[in-house]
Amino acid sequence: MLQVRGCATGPELARELEVSERTVARDVLALAEAGVPVYAERGRTGGYRLLGGYRSKLTGLHRQEAEALFLSGVPGAAVEMGLGEAVEAARRKTAAALAPPFQDAPERVGQRFHLDAPRWFREAETPAALPEIGRAVWGDRRLTAGYRRGDRVVRRELEPHGLVLKAGVWYLAARCDGRFRTYRVDRFIQVSAGEEFVRDEGFDLAEFWERTAEEFARSLLTLDVDIRLSPTGLRRLRFAIDAAAVDEAEARAGEPDEEGWVRTTFKAESPQVAFSQVLALGPEAEVLAPEALRQDLARAAERFAALYR
Repeated sequence: MLQVRGCATGPELARELEVSERTVARDVLALAEAGVPVYAERGRTGGYRLLGGYRSKLTGLHRQEAEALFLSGVPGAAVEMGLGEAVEAARRKTAAALAPPFQDAPERVGQRFHLDAPRWFREAETPAALPEIGRAVWGDRRLTAGYRRGDRVVRRELEPHGLVLKAGVWYLAARCDGRFRTYRVDRFIQVSAGEEFVRDEGFDLAEFWERTAEEFARSLLTLDVDIRLSPTGLRRLRFAIDAAAVDEAEARAGEPDEEGWVRTTFKAESPQVAFSQVLALGPEAEVLAPEALRQDLARAAERFAALYR
């Protein structure tokens, strides 16, 4: 901190480091005895200083701080996992090790980039079990936990390999009974960490999550909708239906008819979801099947006509 600021008073250091002024004085004395040229200036503009030109090397990072340094761009997530102090300590030490012209780098980044992960219109809540799960992930420790499945709680013995924050929701990737699975962190209760386990070094969290997310999205799409689309409707299709269904629907599109309309099929999660998706396309789409969905849209069209006639 002194390398970055040049000078700081005892009360300022105590507030920043969340210790007492007496602890600051003891630490300054210990630094001086260890050969660090730190001294105190009295008076209104006084404080602790380092002799000009002295610089420490970046050798004081603990393992947790070194690992947490890579989370410094997502401070909110780090705090939720209980790593806020480690991230701040790593940021401070890194800034101190930079050459003077670059010591404002953390502030420049903070002024120019901020990550806000949750979706709009959703109150973000930190799951109660997240800090304990986070410690287990970092320490490669087994987890014994209760997990809510519907209206019941099941017991799980897990080997936690990684955490994922998706649209404000935390997920845990863990090995259970020899298989990797994904769990929503906000469904865990009564979590406790146990002994260490041998981590699967071949496990790739990013690749696992990408594959799992794609499989999950596709597993929800069970309803085939046969549809005709105008040129405008075809362009709007990717903004109306699920992203996992867009490429397949566009690939299935046939040749335009004499009116320029094309016929294709897309997959939807349910008749109710398909209804809202097609409704968003307005008169630029005509459902051909299933018949029940076609009739629902016809009734909706009659109501629209009555309202705006």
